[in-house]
Amino acid sequence: MKILLLYPLFPQSFWSYDRFMEIAGLKAVIPPLGIITVAALLPQDWEIRFRDRNVACETEADWEWCDLVILSAMIVQKQDFHRLIHKAVQLGKKVAVGGPYPTSVPQDSLDAGADFLILDEGEMTVPLFLEALCQGETKGIFRSIEKPDVTQSPMPRFDLLERSAYLMMAIQFSRGCPFNCEFCDIISLYGRKPRTKEPEQALAELQTLYNLGWRGSLFIVDDNFIGNQRNVKRFLRELIPWMQQHDYPFTFITEASVNLAEDDELLQLMGEAGFYAVFLGIETPDQDSLQVTRKLQNTRNPLVEACNKINDAGMLIYAGFILGFDGERSGAGDRIQEFIEQTNIPQPMLGILQALPNTALWERLKKEQRLIEGNGHLTGDQNTIMNFVPTRPIADITKEYVEGFWILYEPRNYLRRCLQQCLKICSLKNQKHMMQFSLSKRMRFITQLIWHQGIRRPEIRWQFWYQLLIVLLRKPQLLNMYLGLCAAGEHFWEYRMLARESIARQLGYDPLQLSTTSAPAPEATLIQ
Repeated sequence: MKILLLYPLFPQSFWSYDRFMEIAGLKAVIPPLGIITVAALLPQDWEIRFRDRNVACETEADWEWCDLVILSAMIVQKQDFHRLIHKAVQLGKKVAVGGPYPTSVPQDSLDAGADFLILDEGEMTVPLFLEALCQGETKGIFRSIEKPDVTQSPMPRFDLLERSAYLMMAIQFSRGCPFNCEFCDIISLYGRKPRTKEPEQALAELQTLYNLGWRGSLFIVDDNFIGNQRNVKRFLRELIPWMQQHDYPFTFITEASVNLAEDDELLQLMGEAGFYAVFLGIETPDQDSLQVTRKLQNTRNPLVEACNKINDAGMLIYAGFILGFDGERSGAGDRIQEFIEQTNIPQPMLGILQALPNTALWERLKKEQRLIEGNGHLTGDQNTIMNFVPTRPIADITKEYVEGFWILYEPRNYLRRCLQQCLKICSLKNQKHMMQFSLSKRMRFITQLIWHQGIRRPEIRWQFWYQLLIVLLRKPQLLNMYLGLCAAGEHFWEYRMLARESIARQLGYDPLQLSTTSAPAPEATLIQ
């Protein structure tokens, strides 16, 4: 068979880094690991063409060539996902779909016209789909309650990727999370028992990327990398000598729960292995809200101390924050801002709570008859009002969201946090902070950054040069990291306007009605 694998477009979002990609001459942040793993599950004698539409769109010749179209998508991609299904139907092509969005809301894919729904985890359901095809079936829904043993997962088809178009490469070590946060859909998708690959299996994937010529940042996409701490340590102990033998070709970023700060050995191993950053789900500094949403792992130790400890281990912190929890007290947005100022987290992802399908929050709100009819606001994006009736006025929540986002990403505030975070990080001697750029792309990147922030913007021009000098004098080993953070600001300064306009549109306001007062920090605090 001739198979066309398509990955739908992402809309502009917090994580799309649009302006950064433009400055760097890149197309997308990370490749779609799920669909290239599905490609590895298909029969070897099938012909496969893969198109990540965020990098390069398929051609009409691709549509004419294929026998079957296979799509994978997250909720945030649903607009282009539906468009691709409709096009396949119009052209008389059979279409199979899978991924988190179809798994969570199967009816949407059926209504759009998909023929085959390959749901849950592909290692279990792709073989069922292939068997149905062999038997001449033309439609089907394939599900599995059983979770696969990921030690049997195939090597992803990294060879299908246009690797030079991405900021990072990606691998997966584990699936599942041991915690029980009410709003999170990871445990409903992948379960609460973290399943890990074997260390040699993960190292084989790294070796494949190395052999393909990749050097630079690599995202371990686990939703909680440290969910199984015993097995993670086994992996890290084998990763460290591999990195040494290969002269540290990669730097790693991943997602982890805040209890990472409780394990000194784990922090040390991650630092020695080349981890330069971690995304933490902090959500809120309000202890009562953490209790309500069952994020109990965030209540065991002071969160500011946890962040400082992770910085001391050599890692930059990215973090997520949420407004709109039940029983949330007024001023939650201000308290989040205060926490971010204390910790100097450069890129806080502030969002409004959404009830995702099949989560404990979804089921509870459904029983309480608080879900909004038609689920009209569910987009998977951060700047969308909640799809349920909150316990405090929605106008208050959205006002705190817009004001908070606007102030946090005011250019001077943002650049100040970037500097302070880099100054806080205890950089380890083996760490390399590099980007997968050719010399021409590197020169373009630096030239563009100097033009936009060192020349074109008078409000930050002096700050850019002053802070750059501080980094060169005090943390020259973090220069690449710092410049990358600065360049990302171009995206966030544009995105905060999009966020304000989006919220205003949903509320039926003029965007200027939403207050976006900004109070940059005093200049004297820049080098503290």
